[in-house]
Amino acid sequence: MQDRFGEFQRHRPRLFGIAYRMLGSRTDAEDVLQDAYLRWHRGASEELRSAEAWLVTAVTRLCIDRLRAARTERERYVGPWLPEPLIGDSAPAADARAELSSSLSIAFLVVLEQLEPDERAAFLLHEVFDSGYADIAQILGKSEVACRQIVSRARKRVRGQKPRAQVSDAARRSLLQRFADAIQTQDKTALLELVADKASWTSDGGGRARAALKVIHGRERVVRFALGVLGRYADQFGFEMTAVNGEPALAVTVRGKLFSVITVRTDGTRILDVYTVVNPDKLAAPATEAHGR
Repeated sequence: MQDRFGEFQRHRPRLFGIAYRMLGSRTDAEDVLQDAYLRWHRGASEELRSAEAWLVTAVTRLCIDRLRAARTERERYVGPWLPEPLIGDSAPAADARAELSSSLSIAFLVVLEQLEPDERAAFLLHEVFDSGYADIAQILGKSEVACRQIVSRARKRVRGQKPRAQVSDAARRSLLQRFADAIQTQDKTALLELVADKASWTSDGGGRARAALKVIHGRERVVRFALGVLGRYADQFGFEMTAVNGEPALAVTVRGKLFSVITVRTDGTRILDVYTVVNPDKLAAPATEAHGR
């Protein structure tokens, strides 16, 4: 256990994967990892049975504390809050691609926002990071029975809001391209065919950029908003395919500078929800290793 830095770096991808999914912020996740490393370097016993278990416990508890503290900040946030996107992030290993992309998507992280901090931690540790209930109980300071109940409740809430069909990257790219083409040509009919009846549009400007201050619901309103905000200035916008949180997405640029990123929740045929991050503070960060397990 002499090389503490090396040991920490060995587990860093998994630790960052937990922290980012817990917090929805690359910046906050990095802060948590820095704090965990300092505690690890200064205070962890030399006789630890498992460095990984100690580090996962430390990171998870720090994330729970940060989420609880963030409630007040979120209440003051201007307009809807969306996770900080990881733009251009490299794809995970092929054998875990579908699972990891799904657990990292903006749509998935938005659903997680509805869970309490302990619920979010228990659900992610069990469902995404394959932790056993005994380990989760020790991390959260609860009984195994209570942790099973927490995960079961969270699983029902999360699965109730996810499309059942797995959507391929090719299908998602095709849908996004048709969406961009319809906006650029201001083709309302094409957009109405693409957008589901109960679709929503969530814009995150954070008071730093113009954005809808409430979530927009319903096909007609979503299409009207898309054409009013993007279609009206279509000649100034560029639409480029990119990756956001491991999934195909659209990068909207103005004179070559990134203006926003657009991701969607889809069943493969229709757009169910649109998430667009316009807040420049959330668009400046580079991609990182959030796929770690």
